[in-house]
Amino acid sequence: MALTLMVMVLLFGVLGYRFIADYTWIDAFYMTIITVTTVGFSEVRPMGVEGKIFTVILIVTSVFIVGFAISVITEYLLSRNNPQILKQKKVKNTVDKLSNHVVVCGFGRNGMQAAERLKAYKKPFVVIEKDKELLEKYEEDILFMEGDANEDEVLLAAGIDRAQYLIVTLPDDAANLFVVLSARQLNSNLFIISRASQVTSQRKLQLAGANKVIMPDKIGGDHMASLVVMPDLITFMDKLSVEGEHTTNLEEVAIEDFSNQVDCNSLRDLDLRRKTGCTIIGYIAPDGEYIINPEADLQLQPKSKVIVLGRPEQIRKLNEMFHIDLS
Repeated sequence: MALTLMVMVLLFGVLGYRFIADYTWIDAFYMTIITVTTVGFSEVRPMGVEGKIFTVILIVTSVFIVGFAISVITEYLLSRNNPQILKQKKVKNTVDKLSNHVVVCGFGRNGMQAAERLKAYKKPFVVIEKDKELLEKYEEDILFMEGDANEDEVLLAAGIDRAQYLIVTLPDDAANLFVVLSARQLNSNLFIISRASQVTSQRKLQLAGANKVIMPDKIGGDHMASLVVMPDLITFMDKLSVEGEHTTNLEEVAIEDFSNQVDCNSLRDLDLRRKTGCTIIGYIAPDGEYIINPEADLQLQPKSKVIVLGRPEQIRKLNEMFHIDLS
């Protein structure tokens, strides 16, 4: 940008002196250079009122542009010996372009797993992490914002005010509580998902503004116990993958994705089983009510969703047939 602005100023000056002051091309270029650089040499020959006014405009314009260009070029030359500065600037520019993205606080076991899922679904996200060893190890694959998630400045640098979701996976419940509270103040429309280690922290996190509170230890213990009580069912459930576009068996589809192509008043009208091989196993009403294994005559409502089950190739056929964009 700095170089482009410099070239534009030179072209502006040369063309101006050529056609306003009626200089030759060489004289116009010479006058532009000595004016832009403010060296104070005398003009080639006396100018009229129009030429003087143009010179004043050129000087005022070039002072700011040349100053900006010098600062940018100097910063670049100095930072060539410090790749970390260039890397941080590149990350900042990338994050500044994000909107409706996901902010993940912490890159421990839960944070890594969350990042893998988001990456598989091509959902834009940025991870806030202060451990430099983790940053250096995974910076080629993950977009990191270095810093402490407890600080509002770091959250804002990660685009929390433009984000759609926040996933808080810090190991300490008090730290999670503080992050949730700060994030809710910075973005009232944010959907916040927080980790909790203690049962007593669950209610506090919800009061602080978390929409969902997950207890990984409880989920893990329930899962292991279920493998003892009903191993085949749990193993079958584990195979219902939602990890990526080539392995997914479950899909969440908005009714609006069908309405433009199918006159759908009920689930029977969709006829997804015959068209794609997929089976509708759930319905989410606009008010958030979940209906498992809904009847075929269930009347569909705007802003509702259906949960679809199928093999990966059937899910792909569904997405292709109705032009569903999952990104």
